[in-house]
Amino acid sequence: MSYTGSLIDLERDIADEQTPDFETELPSAGVPNAGSDPGLEARIDGVEDSIYSLDKRLQSIDSRRSWPRFLAITVAAVVTVVVAFAIGRLTTEDNGQASFVTAAAPSTTTTPPPTSTSKAPQATTTTTTTTTTTTTTVPPPTTTAGPVLQPVAEIAASVGPAVVQIEAGSALGSGVIYDATGLILTAAHVIDTAGSIVDVRLADGRLVEGSVIGAHIPTDIAVIKIDVSIDLPVAELAETDTLRIGDLAVALGSPFGLEQTVTAGIVSAVDRVVDNVIMVQTDAAINPGNSGGPLVDTDGRVIGINDQIMTFGGGNEGVGFAIAIELAELVAEQLVAGQDVRLAFLGVQVRPIDRDMAGALIEAVVSGSPADEAGLEEGDLVVRADDRLIIGSEALRARVIKRRPGDIIELEIFRDDETISVTVVLGEIEI
Repeated sequence: MSYTGSLIDLERDIADEQTPDFETELPSAGVPNAGSDPGLEARIDGVEDSIYSLDKRLQSIDSRRSWPRFLAITVAAVVTVVVAFAIGRLTTEDNGQASFVTAAAPSTTTTPPPTSTSKAPQATTTTTTTTTTTTTTVPPPTTTAGPVLQPVAEIAASVGPAVVQIEAGSALGSGVIYDATGLILTAAHVIDTAGSIVDVRLADGRLVEGSVIGAHIPTDIAVIKIDVSIDLPVAELAETDTLRIGDLAVALGSPFGLEQTVTAGIVSAVDRVVDNVIMVQTDAAINPGNSGGPLVDTDGRVIGINDQIMTFGGGNEGVGFAIAIELAELVAEQLVAGQDVRLAFLGVQVRPIDRDMAGALIEAVVSGSPADEAGLEEGDLVVRADDRLIIGSEALRARVIKRRPGDIIELEIFRDDETISVTVVLGEIEI
């Protein structure tokens, strides 16, 4: 419709806060069919005529008119325009229902998050057509895999349940369950004053009684057994032959009685011989109470039993040692079987080389020993064992100690400016 009052009347209406009743004659959004109202187009035309007429009247306003009246007229014009645009365009959908569609605004569609078994970063896809711009935002999908853990956290979650605290009188140390029957590996010095019974605190906090199966002082390995009516978590044992210097190493145990403590570092050295025992060196913090606990690799497998630290001040200085798991397992098997501990024996006395060539120099050969029977001689320089480089006397000793009696070891020696291969069947020696 058009407003037929005078400009003065229009101003008075505005002053009285009475706006023209444009909306009363507009079609309702609930009209079943826009085409059923033949007067719709005429009404829209009338609104346009009103806007045009009002514009003309505004142009004719004398500049001497008061500012309030001019402002009132401007407000009236704005109201009229807003009402006109509010009408919009009516379209009829396939179901015959009418809906309002804005003409110039872009359409934004948000797609609900899809269901997925893996996480993905948030992705945003923008699609532009000739008439509208549609932005589709895909939130991060859901996941059923659980939280993503960091490597050390994964290791702790995997191995932690198998780590126990051992309370032996006034002594306190750690251990690791390595067999489902309740067998626990630990360090012999943890239980050396405890007698045959110790208390074992499981990772879930329960305190159970443990029986000392046996202890071997020279290698500092002991085995304890617990009898419980539950399925026990078991740690997997690895092989140190696959270790590399710089690999991640994680120590678990109860330093100073603080159970389930985790410290991390790297493998600082392998095949380190300390007190005639083959060790893995690490800078992961090992403190009093850590003894007997596991040192594990990135796969959560036990590579050593935490045992010693080298220190000048009495505390951890980043030089710790864990008994190589091959040696610990070999000793444990014999302790559980009730046997005397016997280790592999080559039968040579060696020293580091003092000339420009790496290797282990044989100073003496024990008569009747496996080395003697294989033809090794004094002055031979052992440069390889089982195709692994021997850089000194400790390296050769380490290769032998980790083997079992009766195993075959292939040695490469340098004699009289020649390289010779020698096969030796290792003997055994009771220690």
